[in-house]
Amino acid sequence: MGCTSSVYAVGRKKKKLSIPEIAIFVPSMRVPLQSDLQRALRGLIPKDLANRIVSLRNQIVLIVEDTGGSAFTQLQRALEEYLPLLLGLTTKEHGLQQVVEFKWKNLEDGRQEICVANSWFEILSVIHMMAMLALTEANSMLIPKDHSGSSERLVSADCMRDAVDLLLKASGYLEFCVRNVLVHLPPDIKKRLPKDLQEGVLEALSIQALGQGTGIQLGLAVESQNATLSVKRRLACEQLSYFGQAHCCLSECNFNHGYGKKHLQFIKWKYLEAKAAAYYYHGLILDKGTEPSCHVSAVCCFLAAEELLLESKKICLSFCLAVPVTRSPPPWGAMKLLNKKVPEIASRKSEMYGYLLDQERGLQILPDLPEFQLSLRPDDYELPEMDSAWASEKYEIPSQPLKEHLKDCEDEMETE
Repeated sequence: MGCTSSVYAVGRKKKKLSIPEIAIFVPSMRVPLQSDLQRALRGLIPKDLANRIVSLRNQIVLIVEDTGGSAFTQLQRALEEYLPLLLGLTTKEHGLQQVVEFKWKNLEDGRQEICVANSWFEILSVIHMMAMLALTEANSMLIPKDHSGSSERLVSADCMRDAVDLLLKASGYLEFCVRNVLVHLPPDIKKRLPKDLQEGVLEALSIQALGQGTGIQLGLAVESQNATLSVKRRLACEQLSYFGQAHCCLSECNFNHGYGKKHLQFIKWKYLEAKAAAYYYHGLILDKGTEPSCHVSAVCCFLAAEELLLESKKICLSFCLAVPVTRSPPPWGAMKLLNKKVPEIASRKSEMYGYLLDQERGLQILPDLPEFQLSLRPDDYELPEMDSAWASEKYEIPSQPLKEHLKDCEDEMETE
C-alpha cells in the first residue's frame, strides 16, 4: 500500500496469535469492497458528485484495509460523511436506486458474501457497520490493553458508563435498520441478505445491547453505596427480560449454525447469569421478612441462583469453544460479586434454615420473580440531511435514458 495510507497507520496493529476476549458480543463486521461506482454513474450525475461518492467510499475501504477495522473514530467519521451523499441515490425522483452494484465482504473470513444493485442495501450496510463499530468499541472499553493474567478484573466506572452509551447508540442504529431501512428493500433482495442482516437477527442484537447495558448498570449499582437491594433486583430482572426477548427473536431466525450458533450461546450464557443475579437479589429481599415462609423462599432463591451460575459457566465454555474461538474475561462488574457471594450465602442460609426446610416442605417452591417496566431504550437515530450537491440549482440529471447509458457502457467495454 502506498504512502497515502500512512495517515491511518496509528490504528494498525500487528496480528498476534492470541484468542480475543469477549465482554460484548459483536457479530463479524461487514466492510465494503471496491466497486466500480464511477462507470455505473457515468453520464447519470455530474462527474464531481460521482467523484465525491467514490472517494468517500474508497476512503472507508482504505481505512479498513489499513487498520483491520480498529480505527473507530476515523471509520465512524468517514461513514457519517458518506451517508448524506449516498442518500441522493435512494430518492425515486433521481431514478438511481438500482444503478450501482455495491459489494461487501465479511471481515472475519474475508469472503465476498454479497453484491446488490440497490442503494438502500448500501444504506443498510453502512448503518449496520456503524452499529458493529459501536459494539466493538464498547467491548474494547471493558477489555484492558494489558492482559495481566489476573483472575479478577477491574473495570473503571467511567469505562462502564462509556460502554453503556455505546451500547445504546448501537441499539439505536440496529433498530433504525429494522424500522426504517429494511422496508425499502424489495422481497427478492431481502431473501438474499446474509443471515446477520435479516430482521430478526438485527432486532435480537438491538435488544441484546440493551440487556448488556443494563448488566453494566447493575455492576455500577453493586459498587455504589447508595444503590438499594430493590434497585439491584430491578436491574437484574430487567436484564433478564432483555436477554429473554433477544433469545426469542434469534430462536425464530433458523440461525443456529456457524456464527449464529455462537451468538445464541452468548445470549443463553448472559440470560442464565441475569437469572442468577435476579434470584440472588430477590432472595436477599425475601430474607428480610419475618415469617418462616419468607426464609424458606429466600433459601430456594439462593439455591436456584447457585445452580444457575453453575449452568451459566458450562454455557460460557461452550460459547468460548464455538468457532471462532474466544475467551471470556475474568469476572467483573456484578458477576465478580455474585461468583463469590452466591455459593457462600446459599450454603450459610441452607444451614441456618435447615430445620425450616425440613418442617415446611410444602413451602419449598421457587417464587416467581417480579416483572418491571424496562428502563433502557435505544438512542434515537435519524438519517442526516441529503448533501446539498443533490439540491443544487446547477445540478440536473442528464436526459440520457438509462438503457442508452448502459448500452454506452457496454460499447466502451467492447472497444477497450
